[in-house]
Amino acid sequence: MKLHTSNTADLNLFTAYGDDFVAVNQEKYFSNLILQPESIIQEWTAATVATLTEADMEKLTGLGTEIILLGTGGRLRFPSGTLLRPFANAGIGLDVMDLAAACRTYNILAAEGRKVAAALLFD
Repeated sequence: MKLHTSNTADLNLFTAYGDDFVAVNQEKYFSNLILQPESIIQEWTAATVATLTEADMEKLTGLGTEIILLGTGGRLRFPSGTLLRPFANAGIGLDVMDLAAACRTYNILAAEGRKVAAALLFD
């Protein structure tokens, strides 16, 4: 198998994370955000996992991505099943995970050139 190094210099990548922040390309963020390789959408919602609405999720289905990683804070929590259904109908993969796992997974998929977004909710 032949492996190639990839150039990720022009991508938005997570460079650090903690209990109350993430850093994207060395800049810290302290509130809910959506990260894509080419853009950052700050404060996409003020919701928590328990208070997510259909309107919040519609913003995610309209991103033009093939995979969305929903980071649910310090621990894994699933939103209501009715909020997840539109992703399957739109052919978009939605993976729910804690914030740390979402950051790590996002970096791998973005470096592979995938159309990915990380939608992060802070506790």
